[in-house]
Amino acid sequence: MALKSSNKVDVNTYELAITVSSEDFCEACKKAYMKQRKNIQLPGFRKGKATMGMVEKMYGESMFFEDALDIVYPEAVSAAFKEAELNVVDTADVNVPVMSKTEGVEITMTVTTYPEVKLGEYKGLKVSKPSTEATDEDIENELSAMQKRNSRLIDVTDRAAEMGDTATIDFEGFTDGLAFDGGKGENYPLELGSGSFIPGFEEQVAGHKLDEEFDVNVTFPEEYAPELAGKDAVFKCKIHEIKTTELPELDDEFAKDVSEFDTLEEVKEDLKKKIAENKESKAKTEIENQLLDQVVEGMEAEIPECMFEQRNEEMMQEYSYQLQNSGLNLDTYLQYMGQDKETFKASLREGAEKQVKLSLALTAIIKAESIEPSEDEINEEAAKIGANYGMDAEQVKKSVSAARIAEDVARNKAVDLIVASAVIE
Repeated sequence: MALKSSNKVDVNTYELAITVSSEDFCEACKKAYMKQRKNIQLPGFRKGKATMGMVEKMYGESMFFEDALDIVYPEAVSAAFKEAELNVVDTADVNVPVMSKTEGVEITMTVTTYPEVKLGEYKGLKVSKPSTEATDEDIENELSAMQKRNSRLIDVTDRAAEMGDTATIDFEGFTDGLAFDGGKGENYPLELGSGSFIPGFEEQVAGHKLDEEFDVNVTFPEEYAPELAGKDAVFKCKIHEIKTTELPELDDEFAKDVSEFDTLEEVKEDLKKKIAENKESKAKTEIENQLLDQVVEGMEAEIPECMFEQRNEEMMQEYSYQLQNSGLNLDTYLQYMGQDKETFKASLREGAEKQVKLSLALTAIIKAESIEPSEDEINEEAAKIGANYGMDAEQVKKSVSAARIAEDVARNKAVDLIVASAVIE
C-alpha cells in the first residue's frame, strides 16, 4: 500500500492516487472468501466446503473483489494521508480505475484538508465587564416574582373584566358569515393581556361583565394559516367567570411563608447576595464570549465549505437526539413549529460557522502555546464528566476516548489563557 501521487489543485484541495499491491489485494480476497465461506454452497459441495478456486471459477474472479476492497481501503487511505502529510477533513470523487489480482488496486480521490490558520492577537485583548451589582430594582423584581408565584385567583362578581384578569369564555368565530374550523371554544380560561389570542381580541373582552354576550371584531395576521390570513372575523363571545389575581402582602409573615428567614429584610439581603452571584457568573460568560469573538474576528483562514456543512448536520443530529430524549422526533417538532428541515437547518447555520471558526482558532492557539494537558488534568476532567452521569473517571475514559478528553482540557486551557491575559475594564 503506497501513495502514488499527491497534487494540490486548489486551496485546501488535493488529488491523490493510492495503490494497493497485487499481493496485498490477493490476501484481502482470501480474507473475504474465509469470511463468506460458511454461507457459500455450490452444486456437488456441502455448504461451506467449496474451495475459493471453485467459487471463483463458478462466479468469476471478481467474486470477492468488493469485500476485499472494503478490507484494504481504510488502511491504504489512512497510510496515504499520513505519507502525504495531509490533515483531511473530507473526501470526494472516489474512484477505483484499477482492481485485479495481477495489477492490485488503484484508488483516486479528491480530498479537502483543514485550513492553515493565521492567528491575530489573542493576548492582552480589551473587554468591558458588565456591572454585577444587585440594584434595588433587581431586588424588587425578584420580590414581585415571588409574590406572583404565591398569589391566588379570586372570583370577581361586582365589576367588568379588566386586563390582567382571567376570564372564562365561550367563543365562536365567523368569516364572511360562516363559522370556520378551530374557531370555537367553550369554558376557555383566557388571561387578558397574555397575548395568547389574535391581536386585539383580549382587549375587547375587557370591559364586559359576567354572563354578558358580545362580539369581538379582529383581523387575522398576514402570517396566520393561509385559509384565514388577512381576513376579518367576528367572534361571538360570552363570559362565564372572571377571576383576578390577589397578591400576598410583602411583610415578615410573607418572608416566613416563602423562605427560611423570619423577616422581609433578611429575604432582601439573601436576594441581593444571590442576584450578585448570578450576575457575576453571567459576566464571566459574557467576558469569555466577547474575547473569543475578538479572537475569531482577528483570525485569517480560508475555511472549506464542507466544514461548515458538517457542523451544520451535526447540530441537526444533536437537536434531534435532545428531542428524542423528550419523547419527540424532529419531524413532529418542526410540524408544530411550522418549519421544514431546510428552514430549520438554515437557522442553525450561523451558529455552525461560529463554532467551526472558534474551534480552528483554539486549535491554533493550543499549537502556538504548546498546550499539553497533564494526566492529572485529564483525570480531573473525566471525574467532572462522570459526576454528571453517575460514573467514575475510569468508566468515562472507557466510553469517551482519553484523546477526546485531553482535547477538551486543552481547549479550556486555551480559553483560560485568553481570559487571564485580557485587560478587563
